[in-house]
Amino acid sequence: MNSRAAIALAGFLAAAGVTHFVAPDFFDSMVPEQLPGTARFWTYASGAAELGVAAAVAVPRTRRLGGLAAAALFVAVFPANVKMAIDWSDRSLGEQAVAYGRLPLQILLVLWALKVRRDAPRPTATGPAA
Repeated sequence: MNSRAAIALAGFLAAAGVTHFVAPDFFDSMVPEQLPGTARFWTYASGAAELGVAAAVAVPRTRRLGGLAAAALFVAVFPANVKMAIDWSDRSLGEQAVAYGRLPLQILLVLWALKVRRDAPRPTATGPAA
């Protein structure tokens, strides 16, 4: 069982989640305008989701569900990365590389999360057989 990948993913998610609360302006600018409510709401909600998913991934008993939740979260925030790439299209070449580089990175993050799910311990039956 490869728990190092899970612990690393949990750390990555926790760091990202904390950053949403420490530097929310950066994330506010990535929130698609089509979403209802304020950008700050979505920044805090996604940060809280990342922290919750990090906790689920960190605990072996909830790791399978946490890995699936992480993959779903990485898919859900993809539109924000697309918005960032579009918005940064007039920035320096280095900044554009960062913005466009985040797009394929999301695929790698989804694959990482699914690997964590696949490698997680399977639940054992604790009650009567059904």
